[in-house]
Amino acid sequence: MGAKRASRKRQNSVNNVVEFDKFKSKNQVQILPRNKNQETYMLKLLDREKDIIFGIGPAGTGKTLIAVQVAVKLFKEGQIDKIIITRPAVSVDEDLGFLPGTLEQKMAPWTRPIFDVLREYFNAREISGMIDEGIIEISPLAYMRGRTFKKSFILADEMQNATQGQMKMLLTRIGVGSQMAVTGDLAQADRSRDNGLVKFVECLNQRQLSRLDIVRFAKGDIERHDAVKEVLEIYGDI
Repeated sequence: MGAKRASRKRQNSVNNVVEFDKFKSKNQVQILPRNKNQETYMLKLLDREKDIIFGIGPAGTGKTLIAVQVAVKLFKEGQIDKIIITRPAVSVDEDLGFLPGTLEQKMAPWTRPIFDVLREYFNAREISGMIDEGIIEISPLAYMRGRTFKKSFILADEMQNATQGQMKMLLTRIGVGSQMAVTGDLAQADRSRDNGLVKFVECLNQRQLSRLDIVRFAKGDIERHDAVKEVLEIYGDI
């Protein structure tokens, strides 16, 4: 009886194996920028001569959307092996220990927009398998210390409230064959002192660097449903 159960378990394990090479080739990614800044951002992220790209600007400009699309494209083309998703946790001290569930479950409320994009290219079983295999990794900033990511696409989302120490730690995690997208809206920064993104962008503006670049989005780049645009006009947000 025990042998039969073990046999069924092994068979189920085999049946549940996600064929990563198979779904790498299907549903090829076609990125369709909707304005000039989105196109510039996409091209810089796809430029293998650029390692770290900052996408700075208001919500709704496609900073995260295009970064995820580029990550999936590079993965499907075999240029990267992993997609790393990180952001500052909601609490100031990044203490997620009190929240129930796995790390992925704890971070789910803040990574849901990213997974909405991933579901356009992978089904739920594939995404679950990729997380189990470490191909997709969700990592709060505090969990990245001491690591180096090789042949990976690192998406550091909503970084406007990172400290200078967190920003330095993040940017020095990049390894050989990796790309990094750092997004944030400086107008939404709650941290006025020791703001890592604000300080780094200021320094970047004063230097001409070969491996780092920045794309600045404006309110005019916001791409929303026409009804949403009218609502925002009423509130004076655009």
